[in-house]
Amino acid sequence: MSVTSMSAAEPYATSKELVDENIYPLNQLNDLLLLMPCTLYQQLFETQSVGKHVRHVLEHYQTLLAGLKDSVQKNTIDYEQRDRQAALEEEPSVAAQAVDKLRTELQALSHQPTDTPVMLNYPIEPPGNSLTLPSSLGRELAFLTSHTVHHMALIRLLCESMSMPLSSDFGVHPSTRRFWLKNIR
Repeated sequence: MSVTSMSAAEPYATSKELVDENIYPLNQLNDLLLLMPCTLYQQLFETQSVGKHVRHVLEHYQTLLAGLKDSVQKNTIDYEQRDRQAALEEEPSVAAQAVDKLRTELQALSHQPTDTPVMLNYPIEPPGNSLTLPSSLGRELAFLTSHTVHHMALIRLLCESMSMPLSSDFGVHPSTRRFWLKNIR
């Protein structure tokens, strides 16, 4: 069921479709992590590496999930308050374990309504200030899909520069994949 197909009898959609759209790129990322040698994973291009992008992506998911579990500030998310775990960007095997855990935890959200309220802390200038913005689980899952695919497109460029082949849809947004399928590339 898509949100656009909801009828008046259905008060909300579940998050299943959005969870699935996040699981797909995480599966692709996991496939890469299982094949990528540590030296290539850590290889710096200026200030960037595959590992740094992977860590950044995974920590955004961890932040969402932690915010949903936090008993003090229930359903409050601040993507800038990430752990920045060095092991995620240094060891592909550690990142692969994190992906496995994230996929399991995301699957558990599949039956939650997309309109589950969350609050987003968004830092603004001057430092130390932030806005608290109302959001929803569905909106944050949609954000994470786009955010993840954006970083995977950057990872793709890094991998291509290292002659590491990837699937043709690695770093491609689900909407583009749907367009390709509809128009039979």
